[in-house]
Amino acid sequence: MYRDILLPIDLNDVETQEKALGTAIACAKTFGARLRVMTVVPDFGVGMVRSFFPADYQDKAVAETKERLEAYVREKLPEDLRAEPVVSHGSIHGEIVRFARETKADLIVMASHRPGLSDYLLGPNAEWVVRHAACSVRVVRD
Repeated sequence: MYRDILLPIDLNDVETQEKALGTAIACAKTFGARLRVMTVVPDFGVGMVRSFFPADYQDKAVAETKERLEAYVREKLPEDLRAEPVVSHGSIHGEIVRFARETKADLIVMASHRPGLSDYLLGPNAEWVVRHAACSVRVVRD
C-alpha cells in the first residue's frame, strides 16, 4: 500500500518524535517501503534578522544538521530498513509538503505535541501539512 514514507522530525525535541518514529518504522516494515527521515533548518529570510548572523551561517547550520540527522538515523533505525536522511531549509511545513510532492511520498507520518488553547487541534506545522499535503498524513501525538 505504501512505497515511500516521509517522517519529518525535530532534532531539537527528539523525545516527542519517538511514537511517530515507531509508527513510521512499523509502516515501512509492513509494506516494504522506503523511509525518508527529514528535518528542516528554518530560514531566517532576508532583511534585518538575517543581518545579525554571519554570511555563512545558513550553510553551516545545514551541514551540522545533516551530521546530526545521519547520526540519528544510524542510532534509531534498523539496519535492514531502506532509510534516507534528508535535510532541507526554509519554512518547516512548506518544505515538508514540497518534498513529499516532489518525491511522490505515499504517506507522511509526523509527531504533534498535545494541543494547548492556542493550537485548538494540532500544532501549527502538523495542521498546515494535513491541509496541504497531496498524500495521506498520519499525525501521532506524543
